[in-house]
Amino acid sequence: MVSTRFDIEKFSGKTDFGLWRIKMKALLEHQGLADALKDDSSSDDEESSSAATERAKKMEKAHSAIILCLG
Repeated sequence: MVSTRFDIEKFSGKTDFGLWRIKMKALLEHQGLADALKDDSSSDDEESSSAATERAKKMEKAHSAIILCLG
């Protein structure tokens, strides 16, 4: 298995937020976590328990990735 690592400069407020946001979205997409950014509040009633658990895990991982990229 090949592992690829992507480094994104931490956002400190001194750099361009728009560019950092685009890079973060790309990173989350690459990690399979981009769905966590979408607002699916309308489908909560239809979601099964296992799907809701999986979505919560993805949201937690995406949140952690974003926090780690803040300076």
